[in-house]
Amino acid sequence: QVQLVESGGGLVQAGGSLRLSCAASGRIFSSYVVGWFRQAPGKEREFVAGIRWSGGSTYAVSVKGRFTISRDNGKNTVYLQMNSLKPEDTAVYYCARATTTWVSTTRHDYVYWGQGTQVTVSS
Repeated sequence: QVQLVESGGGLVQAGGSLRLSCAASGRIFSSYVVGWFRQAPGKEREFVAGIRWSGGSTYAVSVKGRFTISRDNGKNTVYLQMNSLKPEDTAVYYCARATTTWVSTTRHDYVYWGQGTQVTVSS
């Protein structure tokens, strides 16, 4: 069983930065695509970024150029560096492991979700 634990969320002013971490158990983690999703109140959970085991990444248009996803396979950890944060980035952020070998943007292609970490950006 794979367990994912997110951390690093918090309250930040617009224009600020946060780095989220997704720590996973299970050494097979390094072979899989890992994605970050977010869900704001009253909205659907949406794709933010995803990364392949080799490091290739994909971003949602809304965060491209501001967010950077990376991974340290030795530490079984995936990171999401978020810069130039905007109030519309406020959401609960989740990481998840994909069942695909490519970076899917569809939440139904992901299993083993973490519990989420709250990110709040004030204006």
